[in-house]
Amino acid sequence: MSDEDITVGVLSLHSSKETKAILNAADSLGYDTEWLREENTTVSVTDGKMTLDPDVDVVANRLLLSSDEYPVEGIGLALTLNRLAPMLNEPTAATTALHKFASAAALADADIPIPDALLSLSNKRLNEERGRFGERAVYKTAIGTHGGGTWMVELDDPVNAQVGERHAFLQEFLDHDDSRHHDLRIYVVGDRIVGAMNRYAPDGEWRTNVALGGEVEDMTDDLPERVREIALNATDAIGLDYAGVDIIQGNDGYYVLEVNPTAGFRGLFKASGVSPAPYIAQLAIERAGGSVPDEDVEQLTGTLDDSRPTAMPRTPTTQTPENVTIGYIEEVVVSGTRGNKTVLAKSDTGATRTSIDAELAADIGTGPILDIVKVKSGSVKSGRSRPVVDLVVGIGGTQHTVTASVEDRSHMEYPLLLGRDILKHYQVNVNRRADDEYDDLDSEEEEESTLE
Repeated sequence: MSDEDITVGVLSLHSSKETKAILNAADSLGYDTEWLREENTTVSVTDGKMTLDPDVDVVANRLLLSSDEYPVEGIGLALTLNRLAPMLNEPTAATTALHKFASAAALADADIPIPDALLSLSNKRLNEERGRFGERAVYKTAIGTHGGGTWMVELDDPVNAQVGERHAFLQEFLDHDDSRHHDLRIYVVGDRIVGAMNRYAPDGEWRTNVALGGEVEDMTDDLPERVREIALNATDAIGLDYAGVDIIQGNDGYYVLEVNPTAGFRGLFKASGVSPAPYIAQLAIERAGGSVPDEDVEQLTGTLDDSRPTAMPRTPTTQTPENVTIGYIEEVVVSGTRGNKTVLAKSDTGATRTSIDAELAADIGTGPILDIVKVKSGSVKSGRSRPVVDLVVGIGGTQHTVTASVEDRSHMEYPLLLGRDILKHYQVNVNRRADDEYDDLDSEEEEESTLE
């Protein structure tokens, strides 16, 4: 096979800047590309032979399994395609990275420093050993993304072994900076570090995720040699070809927090002016047997080209299946750090975000407060400022992690109001309800954020 015959595929069922950037980089390097997604991907078995359409010579795995309610489906798809073409971030490694404690086990086995942590299937054991982490600890779901499913808990805060259907664990909180919490994100592709940045938590927050408003600072040329070594070794220990490695400095050295196989490019490009996409495209081409001069790659790194790629499949003309239907009043399960409760919730398509009663939020242990938003209410036209928190809502076996506003709903019929952040996944049947009451006084619409 000649270089010109290589087709680079990217497996991604979502539309992200990173996927588009990788496809555009491969295209700019002169190679054919295919975006493997639901509109165009078919696997066929004929007379014992398996084939993939569209035909590709290498696959860059960009499945966002951490945000999938049923990640095993994506894992199975990746395992299938990995039999048909070489794959970057192959399924076993990506699955290890998906589960934070499985990732920690791989890192510990490779003698890579990680924070102390405790995963127990027993609520009793998890709470009995809470004190070993000091006055504050990080409480996480084993699978999570963009800072969702992560809380700061105090010594006397009870915790559960599960949040919703996902296992949860306690982790040591590390921080050497008294003025502003921050960590490092190092982007590794193959055997090289292509960029690095400090990530600073926004005011009133301890999480540094760019998706939550964290600020960034270029560290590409200023990384300590020890940090470079840890980042490269951590990526190798998980078995990934490319990853964003999150490292934090404690009082006695550096520790790996996470190795993310689908880390975003936006923050890194903002900080460093370097896009990892051309390096990933180069690695994919080389994995398929081709070669790309480094100077050709470096010419592309100064642009994060997330325009519509030529490989984007056409949207099918056939009708897509209708959304699942839920009732105007629906029985749901809400989950937090202290447990879960089954409650009646009202569907409100006029509300931007879901809203939970303050007492219920306290009972199940939601938090931390992520922001303050101003909402308009049917009963208060001028609007009111309310805190918002992470909340896990289960509907018919499907879980949704949303940023819900907290308010006093004691005077209302239902302690939970489902907004469009959840209802967008469903059709609402106003004639279907889990009770016989009617209440039309608490329609809400988000107006604007008031927390700078």
